[in-house]
Amino acid sequence: MIKQNRFGRHIAAAALAVTAAGAATAAQAGEFGVAIAQTKPILDVRVRYENVDQTNFLENADALTLRVRAGFETGKAWNTAFLAEFDWIESIVGDYNSTTNGKTSFPVVADPQDVELNRLQLTNTSLPQTTITLGRQRINLDDQRFVGNVGWRQNEQTFDAVRIVNKSVPKLTVDLTYLIQANRIFGPDSAQGRWSGDNFLANAGYDLGFGTLSVFGYWLNFKESPGNSSQTFGARFAGKKVFSGITFNYAASVATQSDWKNNPVDYSVMYYLGEGSATWKGVMAGGGWESLGGDGVKGFSTPLATLHKFQGWADLFLNTPANGITDTYAKAGYTIKNVGPFSSISLLSFYHWFDSENGGAALGQEFDISLTAAWEKFEFTVKYADYDRDTFGVDTQKIWFQVDYKL
Repeated sequence: MIKQNRFGRHIAAAALAVTAAGAATAAQAGEFGVAIAQTKPILDVRVRYENVDQTNFLENADALTLRVRAGFETGKAWNTAFLAEFDWIESIVGDYNSTTNGKTSFPVVADPQDVELNRLQLTNTSLPQTTITLGRQRINLDDQRFVGNVGWRQNEQTFDAVRIVNKSVPKLTVDLTYLIQANRIFGPDSAQGRWSGDNFLANAGYDLGFGTLSVFGYWLNFKESPGNSSQTFGARFAGKKVFSGITFNYAASVATQSDWKNNPVDYSVMYYLGEGSATWKGVMAGGGWESLGGDGVKGFSTPLATLHKFQGWADLFLNTPANGITDTYAKAGYTIKNVGPFSSISLLSFYHWFDSENGGAALGQEFDISLTAAWEKFEFTVKYADYDRDTFGVDTQKIWFQVDYKL
């Protein structure tokens, strides 16, 4: 069943108003006709099998799911484009806990069966060097460590928001968002599927040539999850440089976070990141260190992040432990182009050592590896994660087989 909140209805009404305005005059009708003629379809299909083996469950999770994302985006009329997109997520083999199906005897695979509105937005570029997006939309900031769409899951995270991106000053991008609802991966049938409130995201990035320096402030105030209400301020530098045929990538970040608004816990913690890698003739090697602080009661919180990208693909640390976490990791990869029918084949691996930020206790280690091959509009992925517990969580192994098609 498709569910749509009042915000979505307001955006739909706005879209109808634009359509009605197009019939006002012959000139306007012509501009509207051009927008319709330039309309492009959206089609994104994914089939995925996921198996989860955890030592605290007698049975493994087996999830075979299909995700069809379909919609359209018009061309511009009066400097405004309209986009509408729906998700259909079907559980073909359902021996897993989707978080809404009640199958709690299985490990969690957070891909609930659903049909819902994914995006519904108006994008306007009337002001010079400015893009204004109104409606349900996808937002990815920097490396998605604080705000992202969680694209790995079948039901991505989108946001009901007004977003303004301005590039009037050369090399400077100012990105401001007022956010009233996060539409989370668990879907509208979950008690945790919608987080609402008055939230503000501010991010400014300046291109220095050899990298981008970003400063940011995120104020989160969730009615449904007061423990995740926080204010975060920080800075990030990320870039790359080519020297003697070797591409060096590097990033560093620091942030401070404290409680805000309705959070019942009084806390203040820090975040640090440093990482780098070198790539030569398709071979990549590198590593990094990431620290999310904890004071014994509350750990550094990143509830809007694309969490699967960080601290291991087994997803043991989606919520930061009360004593925080440090993640020391090494990574290696190899990419080769034009192999037989494939335009590219990529191998990527990580090894993580996890420790408490407060106290230094060994939490566990994890090995991750993936193989991805691209052929025309298809992408084939095999992926594996193996978490070995020391003092946190449970031993966990996950494997995925996935096929993606994008129009």
